Formats: sequence, structure tokens, C-alpha cells
Amino acid sequence: MIPVLETSAALMGVTALAAYLLGSVPFGLVMARIFGLGDIRQIGSGNIGATNVLRTGNRAAAFLTLILDAGKGGLAVLAARVFLAEDAAQIAALAAFIGHCFPVFLGFKGGKGMATFLGTLLVLFWPAGIAACLTWAVTAAISRISSLSALVAAAMSPVWINLLGMPQAGLVTALLAALIFMRHDANIKRLMRGEEPRIGGKS
Repeated sequence: MIPVLETSAALMGVTALAAYLLGSVPFGLVMARIFGLGDIRQIGSGNIGATNVLRTGNRAAAFLTLILDAGKGGLAVLAARVFLAEDAAQIAALAAFIGHCFPVFLGFKGGKGMATFLGTLLVLFWPAGIAACLTWAVTAAISRISSLSALVAAAMSPVWINLLGMPQAGLVTALLAALIFMRHDANIKRLMRGEEPRIGGKS
């Protein structure tokens, strides 16, 4: 299902642009530089997300990257909902996620989006967001593989959003989950070969 369309096309466009630019802020790169870790794109997997920042051994930098990447998605959704309406909030969720994955500030080469995905989902509909976070945590505890945890949590998110009572966000959640799988294409191949690194390990 989709939400009732209440916001004008012009405001939708402005919302999408603002959310995209917010999502494009590469907090993993920023945190790595603040903590003197160098260019995170030259470390481990080369990804700008929290999992790769953790491979530097700096847990504080990784934690801040996780919070800030999730926060930018959540903030985009919250601002659109407060100032406009639910349809704008869902557009903001999608645009912020795309901004993280394809940031204009880094030549459209960004992260894989899981933290931003969870941040947007927590604000879109917090019961489903918490369920997705718990799904990630349980899978991670069992497998110790971040990418597998992300894929399972993403796959379950449209299920949670419908089961827990917000089916009008089902379409955008499914689109975000599909993008998560697209961004994890290389990880899926390594998982199939049994070569995916464990959480906290070296890439």
C-alpha cells in the first residue's frame, strides 16, 4: 500500500532533494578523519559504513558512524512528517537512503545503507524498526556476519511493517529492502562462497 497523497509535487521535490543531500553526508569518512584513521575508503572493504570503520579497531568511531548514519535517515523522515505529511516522510526516507548509497559529495560512491535504512524505519514506524533491529541483532549473534544480518533484517522488514500495523509504508519499505540487497551484491556472492568476513575481523 501507499500513503494518501497530500503533499504537492513541488514540495515533494524539495523534500526529496533536501533528504538526499542530508543522506549524502559521509559520516564514516568524517569520523575516520576526526579520529585520525585515514581515508576509510582505503581500509578494509573500502566501504564508508560503520562495519568497515570497526575494522580499524576504533569502536568509538564505528559507534558514532552508526548513530549518525542512522540519525540522518531518521531526521529526514521526522522533518518531512512534522512540516509536511506522511507521503513526504516516505519520500524523505527513500531519498535519504539513496543519498547515503550514492552521495553527490563522493562521486556517487557511497555505503551499503543498513544503518540509514534502520534509522528511517525506526522513525517511519518504530515497532517495525525495533523488530528489524532485533532481527539484525539475533542474526548477528548467531552468524557473526554483518552482511547476512543486514540481508535478513531487510528481507523481514516489509513483513514486520505489515504485521505490526502500518501497511501504507509497505511499498517504500520493500523498495528500501530491495536496494539493500542490490547494494550487498558482492557480499551475497562471498556468502555463497563462504568467504564473507566476520564482525570485527579483517576484510
